[in-house]
Amino acid sequence: MSTDPVPLLPELDNVVSAKKSSSALQVVGWFSMGMVVAVLSVYLGVELRSRYRFKKRTPYDFYSNAGEKPVSEFGVGI
Repeated sequence: MSTDPVPLLPELDNVVSAKKSSSALQVVGWFSMGMVVAVLSVYLGVELRSRYRFKKRTPYDFYSNAGEKPVSEFGVGI
């Protein structure tokens, strides 16, 4: 009985391809985490700014739309 040597190259090829796919998935995962952090920070910034602007209102801002309204029908033609 003769035993043939087992080639090591196919096993190495599988390990290399698995490592490449694993690193690609890591890159996609880190990129998606970065995008989530960016979106959350933009949303949080907008919310904080709107709350800051609302807090800085003066009594004149509440009545800014009071008074005579401009005539918007001027120049309509009929």
